[in-house]
Amino acid sequence: MQFDDDAGLDTSEVRDARSGRVPGGRATIGGGIAGLVALVLGLFFGVGPEQLGLSSGDEDPAVAASSQAEVASACRRGSDAATREDCRIVAVVNSVQDYWRAEFQRRQGRYTDARTVLFTGRVGTACGAATSAVGPFYCPADRQVYLDLGFFGELRDRFGARGGPFAQAYVVAHEYGHHVQNLTGVLGRAQDGGTGAGSAAVRVELQADCYAGVWAHHATTTPDEDTGRPLLTELTEEDVLDGLDAAAAVGDDRIQQRYQGRVTPHTWTHGSAEQRQAWFRQGLRTGDTARCDTFR
Repeated sequence: MQFDDDAGLDTSEVRDARSGRVPGGRATIGGGIAGLVALVLGLFFGVGPEQLGLSSGDEDPAVAASSQAEVASACRRGSDAATREDCRIVAVVNSVQDYWRAEFQRRQGRYTDARTVLFTGRVGTACGAATSAVGPFYCPADRQVYLDLGFFGELRDRFGARGGPFAQAYVVAHEYGHHVQNLTGVLGRAQDGGTGAGSAAVRVELQADCYAGVWAHHATTTPDEDTGRPLLTELTEEDVLDGLDAAAAVGDDRIQQRYQGRVTPHTWTHGSAEQRQAWFRQGLRTGDTARCDTFR
């Protein structure tokens, strides 16, 4: 995965709160077994902190501003995305939102930007507070994506994914798929969809996988608003395989087999490894959001 070295990065689309957490406070979910349960429940895109009953957290505005300034200083050009993980996330967020702005405009709609919040340990959101154990998530109440970069290590070490830059990009693109669903009303309609292989909850997640694939299809041809050139200049077959591998690693069946020794489809919330890969491929192959209707 290669970005245009000379392209400017827009750090306003990412808020860095990694150094802005006030020590102390209490969260009902932490490490150990409780944290693992939260990770399995919230992992990869869906269950937000309000559904896990997490307590509130606070942020020191002065320290957070300092952390934000550091990212703004370090992440200036596409070349920075090759050397710093946080800059790579900035670049991916920029690319994903470039695509969705253009797509909404093409369909005579209006895309509303969503920021990604980088945090460490615990973060407060309009959906409640969350610990890193929840995994990456999107909060529809404040229209922001929340991500602890340490999750990518968990993805490799606990869930057996091989990782790679595009595995990270897939995670981010999936969360922005939820933002698109929020803007189009899909999240609201499927809010109480229950669990199970055919549930609305699973269909929401699979559609977000498909939307991630649609972005990947167009990523190297969508022009950046400032330069007129694509921010992402190269996406290889190896990159795509990394994304597919990440999707499979967090399929409900893989997680259940690993942590409870059996597969129970009636409790699924995100879909099987095969389903997640299939819908990502669908978006990647067609590049058409209309082909991502997992509710039909």
